[in-house]
Amino acid sequence: MAFWPLFLLLLLAFSPSMNANMEGDALYALRRALKDPGNVLQSWDPTLVDPCTWFHVTCDKDNRVTRLDLGNARLSGNLVPELGRLEKLQYLELYRNNLVGSIPKELGGLKSLLSLDLYHNNLTGPIPPSLNRLSSLRFLRLNKNRLTGRIPRELTTLRSLKILDVSDNDLCGTIPTSGAFSKFSEKSFENNPRLEGPELMGSVSYDVGCSN
Repeated sequence: MAFWPLFLLLLLAFSPSMNANMEGDALYALRRALKDPGNVLQSWDPTLVDPCTWFHVTCDKDNRVTRLDLGNARLSGNLVPELGRLEKLQYLELYRNNLVGSIPKELGGLKSLLSLDLYHNNLTGPIPPSLNRLSSLRFLRLNKNRLTGRIPRELTTLRSLKILDVSDNDLCGTIPTSGAFSKFSEKSFENNPRLEGPELMGSVSYDVGCSN
């Protein structure tokens, strides 16, 4: 009979309500980190178990968060590492706001992500190499921020990537040309004053003089 308490704990751990609680906590952590003058997050009530009832949040039939639509919402503040817990998230749309700070490396945990749109904010710091774990990613738009450092070579392994835009930042070093990056034009990288041309095959000096 001793196994029953353990069985019940495991059952709770994998229940939809437990997942909803975890995802609701992650989203509410984001709300706490943001200033919201337009009250677009007013419905994000932490006392509700299911975040699928919140505006700008879309869920699947299992009540897992699949989409976060907060583009052009006049939000300011920071992204939070808790967002990496949204394992079923496919679309993270936070473009055209006034977000500051760095891109959390924990976003590499969004294993279902198809589109990451953080363009037209005031994000700083490097592009996290951990984004190379987003094996399903098709759209990566980080343009019009203040990102620095080199373009991580780890991102060249993103075979599903169709659209990349890191223009209008302060990136440096040379442009990767291998893997997924072989199909992107110069337009994807323009207006980075410290970013040089495409790297030579086999070059190991792309990051010389390039710092974050």
